[in-house]
Amino acid sequence: MMRTFEIKDQFMLDGKAIKIISGAIHYFRVVPEYWQDRLEKLKAMGCNTVETYIPWNLHEPQKGRYDFTGRLDIQKFVRTAEALDLLVIIRPCPYICGEWEFGGLPYWLMNEKGIHFRTYNDVFLSCVEEYYKVLIPVLKPLQITEGGPVIMMQVENEYGAYGDDHEYMLALETLMKKYGISVPLVTSDGPWRDYLACGGLEDALPTANFGSKAKEQFDVLKRYTKGRPNMCMEFWVGWFDAWGDCEHHKVDHEINAKDLDDILTEGSVNIYMFHGGTNFGFMSGANYYQNLCADVTSYDYDAPLSEDGQITPKYEAFRDVISKHAQIPKVTFSTDIKRKDYGILTCADKVSLFSVLDLLSTSVSSNRTLTMEDLDQGYGYVYYRSVIPKEQSTDVIRLVGANDRAHIFLDQQLTSIRYDKELTEEIKVDIPEGKEVELGILMENMGRVNYGPNMEYQRKGISGGVLLDLRYRMSWEHYALPLDNLDRIDFSGEYKEGTPAFYRFVFNVNECCDTYLDFEGFGKGYAFLNGFNLGRYWEVGPQKRLYIPGPLLKKGENEIILFETDGKAVESIHLFGEGKLEP
Repeated sequence: MMRTFEIKDQFMLDGKAIKIISGAIHYFRVVPEYWQDRLEKLKAMGCNTVETYIPWNLHEPQKGRYDFTGRLDIQKFVRTAEALDLLVIIRPCPYICGEWEFGGLPYWLMNEKGIHFRTYNDVFLSCVEEYYKVLIPVLKPLQITEGGPVIMMQVENEYGAYGDDHEYMLALETLMKKYGISVPLVTSDGPWRDYLACGGLEDALPTANFGSKAKEQFDVLKRYTKGRPNMCMEFWVGWFDAWGDCEHHKVDHEINAKDLDDILTEGSVNIYMFHGGTNFGFMSGANYYQNLCADVTSYDYDAPLSEDGQITPKYEAFRDVISKHAQIPKVTFSTDIKRKDYGILTCADKVSLFSVLDLLSTSVSSNRTLTMEDLDQGYGYVYYRSVIPKEQSTDVIRLVGANDRAHIFLDQQLTSIRYDKELTEEIKVDIPEGKEVELGILMENMGRVNYGPNMEYQRKGISGGVLLDLRYRMSWEHYALPLDNLDRIDFSGEYKEGTPAFYRFVFNVNECCDTYLDFEGFGKGYAFLNGFNLGRYWEVGPQKRLYIPGPLLKKGENEIILFETDGKAVESIHLFGEGKLEP
């Protein structure tokens, strides 16, 4: 039987009023083997709906190359929810924010001539349309109008906090409908200033994003809903962490529970996040206000369900509140998840980056420095190398237009590390006349900004050049290092202490359980398990262990490789049976 969903003075499912009690789970932040578990726990807390973003940059990582498999199989995720009798809300981009790299926009957009993001720009909208031609046919059969569980979709995301281009918003709505979206549309914005007015659409239901003072926020929202239902599309129950924060952000669960009760008394809700998951790979985003704030690998968010899927006191408090507004179903959890301490692993092999550079990358020559985007590279690192002739000398280097973190080497010896605003400062060096000196610069992309006006300025690497004293140094070799080919590493190469290096650890397992990589003693870099990029680690915290879902392990021999950039290392790591998000 075909079901119906309408937005009138209330949300109407099959002709009957329904209060939407939703929780956010981003399928791309959770291994597929755990989708069922997370969704069962969502339902058991009393939710009748699940909400998810769709990240454009994962589904179209290179222009014209699409991926909807494995962790990106959105159809499977939605069908899993449907089998549990859950409804679904989808927020399908082009921009998602979400503390996600570049707010979900693919890096290659920056190579499109004449482009401007999130506005009525022919180049940008052309790229969006080409993507929608592929994405929307994937989503179309999932809609309730086609017999599926998807009841609503969102146009853009918090656009009123970015711009006021109504023609752009209307163009997105038109494209969505053109390629087959037929469920009701919504927008979402903070209920402050003129955000709701700037981000709204005539035919879309406005919803609000906030973390407290529900009655006050809904009073503002009511000015725009015109008699339609109130909904908090993002009830912020925690917050995200940035590297260098003093502690893991938390919100008292009793305060959250009171706010949730207020919201459900007034309308419907989507809990952001119900389960945050993990920013695997290079996908952590960043914010930039006074300084660069790069997000940590964990997206725990102090959510009711922890990063590794454990029920928390907040979960129990929310379930108690929801029971006042809806019946709590009985759910049997079907996924057997165990956690295990695999103990101390001793380093088996190590090799310096400089020894394997030519194995991992083919150099590209250019007089001026090229950015990561110039090299058609999205994420990771770029190593810049130039040999300063013996006829030249300098004692000052300056990087022009550099993002985000730089290691400066003379003859492969580290002389300086610069980050964010430090990149604009003079770097004292000693390059004497009469001796050739190899100048090397390892640039790291710390995650493109995912919110605000700085999104237009996210080219990574060195865009302007390198000044020796007051003159540009010409003649550079560029080594793109996306680190997606670590199988090429030859660990028999030379290892030099204090240089960027790869460290290999091997261990055997009989049972594949969740575990947690403690990187104490290492400085900064990335961790890889059996070729899978677990994400960034950094001694500055607050995150102190990386979550490893059991399905990423395999019975028998497993391999962990750490790429350590800061030259800080010890001979062992520890795989613990529990996480640790703060000092």
